[in-house]
Amino acid sequence: MERLTQLLENNRAWANSILANDPEFFKKLSTQQNPEYLWIGCSDSRVPANQITGLAPGEIFVHRNVANIVVETDFNVLAVMQYAVDVLKVRHIIVCGHYGCGGVRAALENFRHGMIDNWLAGIRSLARRNKEELDALDTDTAVDRLCELNVLSQAAHVARTTILEDAWERGQEIAIHSWIYRLSTGLITTLAPPIKGSLDISH
Repeated sequence: MERLTQLLENNRAWANSILANDPEFFKKLSTQQNPEYLWIGCSDSRVPANQITGLAPGEIFVHRNVANIVVETDFNVLAVMQYAVDVLKVRHIIVCGHYGCGGVRAALENFRHGMIDNWLAGIRSLARRNKEELDALDTDTAVDRLCELNVLSQAAHVARTTILEDAWERGQEIAIHSWIYRLSTGLITTLAPPIKGSLDISH
């Protein structure tokens, strides 16, 4: 319980520090949500979207899961995407993975991990499709390369959803970005040009 009490104390200190700079901050925040960005990232506790991008509460809409996966049959991510695109009218969707991702490493390993293997099936298929390239690398480098390939693949999955297809068809301007974060430096790298329409998807 002591640890939880500390979290509550941290919360009060944080809220007070925000109010010291802007007494109306929470009042304004509670009446509107108008982010330009949807972040689809990994659940890893070391990759907090707001902090690593320097954005304040209310500036980025966030969905996170193990290995930043976008499956076209996952109603959780689809609901987040539809709300972000159709209601919030975000202009940028950022798919951000990170080097050394444990989920990607588990997908590359040749033994059972339990239920998570079902969630990671798509990444295992991606690894099989890129087997020749990955087999030529040492394990850690192969994991990092698969992290990159996974981000690019998930960004393409976003672009192929009916949510994005319909938005682009009606002229809504939305770009999908493929980013990767390095834990050891705190820096984000862009992996590919943004996808701004169906014609930008590599097949």
